[in-house]
Amino acid sequence: MKPPSLVHCFKLLVLLALARLTMHVPDEDALSSLGALRLDGHFSFHDVSAVARDFGNQCSFLPAAVLHPGSVSDIATTVRHVFSLGEGSPLTVAARGHGHSLMGQSQAAQGIVVRMESLQGARLQVHGGVSPFVDAPGGELWINVLRETLKHGLAPKSWTDYLHLTVGGTLSNAGVSGQAFRHGPQVSNVNQLEIVTGRGDVVTCSPEDNSDLFYGALGGLGQFGIITRARIALEPAPKMVRWIRVLYSDFESFTEDQEMLIMAENSFDYIEGFVIINRTGILNNWRASFKPQDPVQASHFQSDGRVLYCLELTKNFNSDDADIMEQEVTVLLSRLRFRQSTLFHTDVTYLEFLDRVHTSELKLRAQGLWEVPHPWLNLLIPRSSIHRFAKEVFGKILKDSNNGPILLYPVNKSKWDNRTSVVIPDEEIFYLVGLLSSAPSLSGHGSIAHAMNLNNQIVEFCEEADIGMKQYLAPYTTQQQWKAHFGARWETFERRKHRYDPLAILAPGQRIFPKASRPLSL
Repeated sequence: MKPPSLVHCFKLLVLLALARLTMHVPDEDALSSLGALRLDGHFSFHDVSAVARDFGNQCSFLPAAVLHPGSVSDIATTVRHVFSLGEGSPLTVAARGHGHSLMGQSQAAQGIVVRMESLQGARLQVHGGVSPFVDAPGGELWINVLRETLKHGLAPKSWTDYLHLTVGGTLSNAGVSGQAFRHGPQVSNVNQLEIVTGRGDVVTCSPEDNSDLFYGALGGLGQFGIITRARIALEPAPKMVRWIRVLYSDFESFTEDQEMLIMAENSFDYIEGFVIINRTGILNNWRASFKPQDPVQASHFQSDGRVLYCLELTKNFNSDDADIMEQEVTVLLSRLRFRQSTLFHTDVTYLEFLDRVHTSELKLRAQGLWEVPHPWLNLLIPRSSIHRFAKEVFGKILKDSNNGPILLYPVNKSKWDNRTSVVIPDEEIFYLVGLLSSAPSLSGHGSIAHAMNLNNQIVEFCEEADIGMKQYLAPYTTQQQWKAHFGARWETFERRKHRYDPLAILAPGQRIFPKASRPLSL
C-alpha cells in the first residue's frame, strides 16, 4: 500500500471537477439553508481558502463553507442540519483544529469545515484532588492546557512532541511522544469525552457511559464524532528537567539500551531516539544549548561519515531534589553503552522542554522553511523486525539526511488501551519510526518527488519483507487499504461508523467511507 503522492491529489481534484459537472456539489438552496441556521457563531462562504490547506502542504480542497462556532450547540445544529438533508445531499463536515494534518485529512471538498479553535465561551477547568483532571475544549491547543494546569502545579501525563495542536485533533489519532513508554499515548489518559456524532447528537461518554462511542472516538480519525471536550488525567508537574543527549554508532546497542530503559522500574521520564545520517558537526550544533560532560573528549569525536544514533532522555526534578536527580542520572547512564565522549546535557524548565519544537518552528518560519510541503512517513514497527528494517532503510534506501529528523524509539503495547480505535503491531514492544521530511525545493534532493520516492521504497520493502508494520497518521486513499490497515478490527470500525455517522458526513478527508447512499435501518 503505497503512500499517496501528488498524483493522488491530482486524481482527487479531477474527481471533484467531474462531480461538479454532474451537480454533486451543494446547490444554492442547501448553502442558503446553512446561512439561515440560528447560531451563536457564524458561517463564512467566501473567505474559505485558509482552511483548504494544511501542514502537509500537498493537497488543497476548497470547502463550500466554514463554520466559526460560538458554541458546541452550533456544531451540533450544523451536523444535524446536514444529516436532515438526507442521502441525496453531498455535504460533508470536517473538524479542523490547528490544521496539522498531512494529506488533507482536515479538509472537506465542497463541504463544511468547522474551525474548532473558534469556539467561544469554553474554558479550561482544572480539578485537583486525589485523581486530578482538566476539562479541555476540543479546539484548545495543548500548549494552553499545559500553561493552565501548571498554574495548579499539575500537568497531563502524556504528550506529543509538538504542543501547538488541538486536544480533539491528537485524541482522534493517538498522541505519542517520549512519555508513552510509561503512560501510554494520550488516548490512554482520557477519562471522559463530549462528542457531536454524525447525527448531530451531543453525547457525553466515558468507560462507564456510552463506552462504545468513547473508545471508538479515541484514535477514531474523526469518523464517529467531533470531540468538543475531553477530560484529561493529570499528575503533579515538576519544575525542572535534566535534558540529555548521547550518541551511539552501533544500532544493536542503541535499541537494546532503549528497550532496557522502557522496561526498567526506575528509569528516565522521557525516552526518544533519533537516526542521524551524514550529518557532520552534529555535536557543534548542540553546543549552542547543551554542554558536553567532557569538553576535551567531545572535541575529538569524529563521526567518519557513519550513521549515528542519538538517544534523548530527560529526568524531571525540583530544585530541592537536584542532588537526588544527579545521583539517579549517574546510575542510569552507567548502564548505557553510548560513546562516552558524546554525553551532552542541559537543565531547562518543564515548560521549555515540552514546548521545545515550537522554538525550532520560530526559527524555520523566520527562514521561510516552515510552510513548505511535509511528505512525512510514520510507521509502527514490531521489535522482531526492527533490525531488518534498519539494515535496509538506513543501510541502503536512505543515503542522505532525509531533510528532516528521523525518530526511532520503542514503546510498550501494554500501555496502549486496546479498546480504542488505534491500530498497532501485535508485539509487546514496537518502535515508532518517523521520517519527518520537508520539501523546500521543486526538484532534486529537497523535492516532494524525491521524498515520496524514498517513502514508497520503504513501504514496499516493509510489505515485501513482511515486516508487520502499521502506518500511523496513515494517508491511505482507498477503503481497501483501510480494511487491510484495520485487519480483524475493520468490522468493529465499520459497525461504529454505521451507528454514529450512517450518512458518512464526518471527516471525509480521511477517505475511509465515501459519502454515498446507505440504509438507515440499524
